[in-house]
Amino acid sequence: MGFPERLLSEDEELIYDLRPHWWTLVLPALATVVVAAGVVLAWVVVPAGDLQQPARTVVGLVGLAVLAAVAGRRVLRWLTTHLVLTTERLIFRSGVVARFGREIPLERVNDVTVSQSLFERLIGTGDLLIEAAGEQGPSRFHNVRDPGAVQVEIYHQMEANGRRRGGLAATQPSDPSAARAPSVLDDLERLADLRDRGAVTEEEFQRKKRDLLDRL
Repeated sequence: MGFPERLLSEDEELIYDLRPHWWTLVLPALATVVVAAGVVLAWVVVPAGDLQQPARTVVGLVGLAVLAAVAGRRVLRWLTTHLVLTTERLIFRSGVVARFGREIPLERVNDVTVSQSLFERLIGTGDLLIEAAGEQGPSRFHNVRDPGAVQVEIYHQMEANGRRRGGLAATQPSDPSAARAPSVLDDLERLADLRDRGAVTEEEFQRKKRDLLDRL
């Protein structure tokens, strides 16, 4: 189930509604295969007789209990975890019974950093670190799909949100800051692409990104 749009304000638009990367489901999938294989093996080796059917039933129930404890909990967490970007805020929601939620207005975001290992870059996942005004230390969002694209889109929405709050038209050519912003964002996209292709290091990316953000 996706993020309920009834929770958006009147002029707010949904940009991204992301669940964690599929990599988080690999362990539950492996656990399902192992448990299923164990149950089938146990059914085969149970000796024939009056107790065969009850024994197989017990084995099946134990297998289901193990799957619920090992795989079911992780799958349910994946289904109920959302990283949502709108035109006004960044929202994190997780949980069914014990629900956790957090919202960061875009005007309070100071910096967005992508953290990826080499393996995470290969499969297209990583962490987002959000530094916001009034927060003690960055907020980390784990296992984000295509975090580089999400990072650039957050900057796009930050700039658009700033223009709206400042009462500026997006197509106003006489305002130097409005004319400069699209160029800076385009440069950020090109820089992120160079980083993803290995043309620049993560350190070079962060340094150049700070220089570009200073121009906004």
